[in-house]
Amino acid sequence: MEKNFIIAGFGGQGVLLAGEVLATAFMLAGKKVTWYPSYGAEMRGGTVNCEIVTSDEDVSSVNKIDTDFIVALNQASFDKFMKKIKNGGIMISNSTLVKELKNRSDINYLFAPISKLAEELGNIKMANILALGVLAKATKMISLEHLTQALDTVLPPHRKNLLPLNIKALKLGYEYDLLAAKA
Repeated sequence: MEKNFIIAGFGGQGVLLAGEVLATAFMLAGKKVTWYPSYGAEMRGGTVNCEIVTSDEDVSSVNKIDTDFIVALNQASFDKFMKKIKNGGIMISNSTLVKELKNRSDINYLFAPISKLAEELGNIKMANILALGVLAKATKMISLEHLTQALDTVLPPHRKNLLPLNIKALKLGYEYDLLAAKA
């Protein structure tokens, strides 16, 4: 069955890297996948998002009318993509930067202090990977092992020194109490 994801935030939050890691993890798990990045001309600070579509069979297309899962790392992304979530879908939001509003009763909300947790880890730039850990636990669609392998595959050689911290961020996100996030 085909499932689609949107990861969104502002430039500099590592949105495209997170999407590439997720897409690579699905490929390593034997799934078919498409990764589609989208960003404005503003670079850092501008809006950035990517769509990942995965399936056991060939992926039909990207830029779907609606989506199953959204990770919103900032308020603008939360506001922009709220209308795209399917009935029963999940909105994962960075409550450090997003107001905890529940405007729709037909979707599931998970608010987690992603940026705050990344700061406590020692590097705010780990928020994107920490969010992938939350996503992995919430969806139960991809393993930490495949995400860890994907990180090792995707990180360029000059960033390999950050692999241990990225793995730590991934695990911290996965271990975050989702019951507290739903409250």
